[in-house]
Amino acid sequence: MPKGRRRDRIIERTSVYSAEINRNQPACLLLLIDQSTSMQTSWADTGTTKAGQLALAVNRILGNAVLLCSKGDDRVYDYFEIGILGYGTGVRPILHGSAPGRELLTISHLAHNPRRVDQVVRKVSDGAGGVVEVLTPIPVWVDPVADGWTPMVAAMEAAERVVTAWCATHPRSFPPIVMNITDGQSTDGDPSAAAARVRATGTSDGDTLLFNVHLSSGARNQAMFPESATGLPDRFASMLFDMSSPLPPSMLAAAGSLGYAVRPGSRGFAYNAEATTMIEFLDIGTRAVTPTGLLQLTAGPDPMR
Repeated sequence: MPKGRRRDRIIERTSVYSAEINRNQPACLLLLIDQSTSMQTSWADTGTTKAGQLALAVNRILGNAVLLCSKGDDRVYDYFEIGILGYGTGVRPILHGSAPGRELLTISHLAHNPRRVDQVVRKVSDGAGGVVEVLTPIPVWVDPVADGWTPMVAAMEAAERVVTAWCATHPRSFPPIVMNITDGQSTDGDPSAAAARVRATGTSDGDTLLFNVHLSSGARNQAMFPESATGLPDRFASMLFDMSSPLPPSMLAAAGSLGYAVRPGSRGFAYNAEATTMIEFLDIGTRAVTPTGLLQLTAGPDPMR
């Protein structure tokens, strides 16, 4: 061995994506959220804006993540860490309680520190064939914002810094999952090189996974988990495809179980996604850190130890 080279610092990248997720080896989920002015436009038939619908979905992810890591009392086990970077008027951490230099927060911190708790009216069965309206508390960590441009290059560069630091302190964990959600083209240049640097980070279990979701204002030319750029409508769609990582086996299986025609080589990419398909995409894309799936987190026992 060459002088000065330490064996315990050599970590080979195996790309098996099978590392156990536990409190000693937590997972990392980093969301990049487009907060540009165009996100204030209405989203198809959802009755709200893209920014509003996306905030609802993200708060749902966080709430379900807290449930997954809870043990029926006030204990919340830190199986993973979450960060959210918003990009519009600059790039900044937007998860309540985060700050520059502290972009990732443990799930226990989120559980005990929501921005607020909203009371939402929901219709539930009354057990006799009818429905009743009940007030349901919904924790909120992220509010909708739509202001500024789309500095995607800067967002990718910020993501690279965050996951590089995380991987250095968690070298044997499941690699980070970075999900970029946008409705428009980058306004500060081509983000491809910065995205490649994000994917080049990782742990001994594999390269960082980078997935991209483009939000639609209507159902047209939708693409979900394609295996090639053939048939994509324009250069921007092809660029986002090239920026996206292939789905590892567990996520391929999850996509297949939801009826998507996927095969080895299908990428974590959605173009012109509608609200329902975006939620399914988030479910599949976070399947590694939430093995039962975001849509079924409370339906069964906790699969983590």
